[in-house]
Amino acid sequence: MSSNSFSYNEQSGGGEATELGQEATSTISPSGAFGLFSSDLKKNEDLKQMLESNKDSAKLDAMKRIVGMIAKGKNASELFPAVVKNVASKNIEIKKLVYVYLVRYAEEQQDLALLSISTFQRALKDPNQLIRASALRVLSSIRVPIIVPIMMLAIKEASADLSPYVRKNAAHAIQKLYSLDPEQKEMLIEVIEKLLKDKSTLVAGSVVMAFEEVCPDRIDLIHKNYRKLCNLLVDVEEWGQVVIIHMLTRYARTQFVSPWKEGDELEDNGKNFYESDDDQKEKTDKRKKPYTMDPDHRLLIRNTKPLLQSRNAAVVMAVAQLYWHISPKSEAGIISKSLVRLLRSNREVQYIVLQNIATMSIQRKGMFEPYLKSFYVRSTDPTMIKTLKLEILTNLANEANISILLREFQTYVKSQDKQFAAATIQTIGRCATNILEVTDTCLNGLVCLLSNRDEIVVAESVVVIKKLLQMQPAQHGEIIKHMAKLLDSITVPVARASILWLIGENCERVPKIAPDVLRKMAKSFTSEDDLVKLQILNLGAKLYLTNSKQTKLLTQYILNLGKYDQNYDIRDHTRFIRQLIVPNEKSGALSKYAKKIFLAQKPAPLLESPFKDRDHFQLGTLSHALNIKATGYLELSNWPEVAPDPSVRNVEVIELAKEWTPAGKAKQENSAKKFYSESEEEEDSSDSSSDSESESGSESGEQGESGEEGDSNEDSSEDSSSEQDSESERESGLENKRTAKRNSKEKEKKTKQDRTPLTKDVSLLDLDDFNPVSTPVALPTPALSPSLMADLEGLNLSTSSSVISVSTPAFVPTKTHVLLHRMSGKGLAAHYFFPRQPCIFGDKMVSIQITLNNTTDRKIENIHIGEKKLPIGMKMHVFNPIDSLEPEGSITVSMGIDFCDSTQTASFQLCTKDDCFSVNIQPPVGELLLPVAMSEKDFKKEQGVLTGMNETSAVIIAAPQNFTPSVIFQKVVNVANVGAVPSGQDNVHRFAAKTVHSGSLMLVTVELKEGSTAQLIINTEKTVIGSVLLRELKPVLSQG
Repeated sequence: MSSNSFSYNEQSGGGEATELGQEATSTISPSGAFGLFSSDLKKNEDLKQMLESNKDSAKLDAMKRIVGMIAKGKNASELFPAVVKNVASKNIEIKKLVYVYLVRYAEEQQDLALLSISTFQRALKDPNQLIRASALRVLSSIRVPIIVPIMMLAIKEASADLSPYVRKNAAHAIQKLYSLDPEQKEMLIEVIEKLLKDKSTLVAGSVVMAFEEVCPDRIDLIHKNYRKLCNLLVDVEEWGQVVIIHMLTRYARTQFVSPWKEGDELEDNGKNFYESDDDQKEKTDKRKKPYTMDPDHRLLIRNTKPLLQSRNAAVVMAVAQLYWHISPKSEAGIISKSLVRLLRSNREVQYIVLQNIATMSIQRKGMFEPYLKSFYVRSTDPTMIKTLKLEILTNLANEANISILLREFQTYVKSQDKQFAAATIQTIGRCATNILEVTDTCLNGLVCLLSNRDEIVVAESVVVIKKLLQMQPAQHGEIIKHMAKLLDSITVPVARASILWLIGENCERVPKIAPDVLRKMAKSFTSEDDLVKLQILNLGAKLYLTNSKQTKLLTQYILNLGKYDQNYDIRDHTRFIRQLIVPNEKSGALSKYAKKIFLAQKPAPLLESPFKDRDHFQLGTLSHALNIKATGYLELSNWPEVAPDPSVRNVEVIELAKEWTPAGKAKQENSAKKFYSESEEEEDSSDSSSDSESESGSESGEQGESGEEGDSNEDSSEDSSSEQDSESERESGLENKRTAKRNSKEKEKKTKQDRTPLTKDVSLLDLDDFNPVSTPVALPTPALSPSLMADLEGLNLSTSSSVISVSTPAFVPTKTHVLLHRMSGKGLAAHYFFPRQPCIFGDKMVSIQITLNNTTDRKIENIHIGEKKLPIGMKMHVFNPIDSLEPEGSITVSMGIDFCDSTQTASFQLCTKDDCFSVNIQPPVGELLLPVAMSEKDFKKEQGVLTGMNETSAVIIAAPQNFTPSVIFQKVVNVANVGAVPSGQDNVHRFAAKTVHSGSLMLVTVELKEGSTAQLIINTEKTVIGSVLLRELKPVLSQG
């Protein structure tokens, strides 16, 4: 400690520092427990000067030292004022360390922290998401009731933040606020309800943890979010997965019927006298109705299965307990292999896993029988692991494998670990009682152990033999005689007491030996253990009743010794026996039944597993590990007899294009898209603060798509300034999309009239069995317009870019989005869709068609676009004003928007003669692309250039039928406006496109692997768009 105490002063004065270090122990300050470390005043003065320096490097160095002091357990609280001054520093690194310091001392130094409340509140508005989150953490760490309203307000604001990282911290703060002031429960539940709707994987685990802490009984909050949580589960961080899985296990037990009733129906053929034949028939039909699993029940089981391969033991354990508690018994077997894999982990993980396997193996032996050898004991295992493995081996023992196990047990008995050896002997006894064929073999083996040199082994053998002999005492008189001889050598009290009990119970079968044993015991009575003394008294009483001629005086002598024993229990026992067996005038009616009382038939002991009564606790919980209900444990409810209404889990579909059957699918895909775009922003934000700020703009766009138009307008306008940098990067090449689309429209007509020989190259994709109403992919013509040539040359990706041509987009069903609901628009309804056609208003613009409907009974006049709130760089070409729209009338108009290669929201006002309505349009990332036709050779060449940071990939798991060429093509083009690239390999599917604004290539590869997996690879210079597209394609390709 002394060397640490002066380490900071070695620069200025070595001698003084040494002196201070040596005297540190004697100058303990009485001010507090950390006085020992506060003695070096110069050190802290030095740090204060550094913190007040004008140089960021000095401040950063000081903060690093202070955090180092805290890590070593030193008290740095007196530096609080100097540190707080730097909370407004512009240097992000300093700010981060200041907040680390404040989180540590906010609770301890509440008064000082309260002085800085205004600083933290300002930081909650900081443009950097890391600072906003840190400020919220500090605020929630000041545990003072007076600031509860401020904390509540901060949590509410943070829950609507554009950054998922801040929203995640809001969820963490909910738990802290609830523990500080439980009266805030109702308001916190409102925030939890809002955050549960969040589509970011970063937030999901934290908000479910808050739900479990604050309102675990409010299952109704989960209904609408159930399917979303199931689908997002694979992408949530590991500890979030554990929390969500445990919560969904409880949810499933309340919402679905038991999948275990398939063969358990009891036959009830009895007919009630008053029942009609029709009633009887109805009851029979009801009883014979086969079990069908709820699709949502199956969704949960299917989506958790991949997590059995997780690297995190807690996740695997959580999935295992879910399968155990809610899956059909026929499917639960898949968890055994994953649990056995965890036995290669450290001993703490092994201990918990083995406990759970021990509980499972009692009810379903077949699950773990194939892995019997995995439970053999190793010499390096600690005792706790050895005994658990023994327990499992005992549970798995049957007639087929008992001979192998007994040979294994023989080795264990010789172990130097005496506790383990004793446990093995008990295990042999349990095997003998469970498997009657080996009872005699086990008994003979235990008798052989009686000659062992180790007293503990002998004592344990005696105890186990005693239990075995209770089952069939008449056949084993010789063993009892042999054990009587051991009384001279065995000193362990339990073993001696067991032998005496056995002789007493069988005293009529060994009439010559029993009195002699009593004689020897009378000699040593005073020096025996209390347990042995009680058995000597019992033996004397039994012999007095069966052989009083030989043992009457001996028994009276023992009773007299017991009468004056130091232990009151023995004295009481002696008096009781004397009154019971020695009749006199005071004896009551019980004396007549003394023999029946003492020599009554004793039931044989039941040797059961200590884990038998643990199955009522949920596996993997602390309560199961301790076999005691722990604080906060939430019990699993019994399965309901009748399943609650499944429609509560249905989510309202906002889209109105019901005439297209695939549009329903498109909505599901949209919901997946929204989430994946959103969470991508968080990953990139970890690289640098500027990145995180610029990407929060795309986050605002994602929220707009969820239907919360009002919030989205404010968010996008507030955040537009933070996106200025990112937009300047994105403006480098948007000019190519519209012209190319116009050309592709002309080419589509041409290709329909006369097809080129290239049809052969894409024969795999030229299929119409997946979509009866769609046309095949239109193929490119070799002719290129001058403007298209200019666009392609602008890509600057390779010298041979002239071989890359824009192709006609594949026809896909129209996906319609709500722009203005008729209720919000006072009778005016508006919907929009992306026709994937060239925009007539500009080459850089995405074409959008808007359908306006008048649902009122009066004419709507002067429909036009009003005020526009567009992020920097974004441009919009509006439609011409509509003079009037007749009642029940409808009109479709076109407009163009230059989105600058981003998924930002375009906010504007749709106005009539009397009103203005705020609306917004947000493009899916797939609509920002233009399909490109290129050869396989050129594709590989361009892909070779776009590697490293320009490449993102993901592994997809789906059924083999979802990996046919037609299905892959359909799914990819539904999500993104891309063109198919001919492929010479059956297992590789390639697609190409370019971004509208910058003309950057977007290369998509789906490579099928062995089994039911595939790799999705995207190569592009626009890494943000590429990452968003990857996250949208992944769930779509994984769906059945």
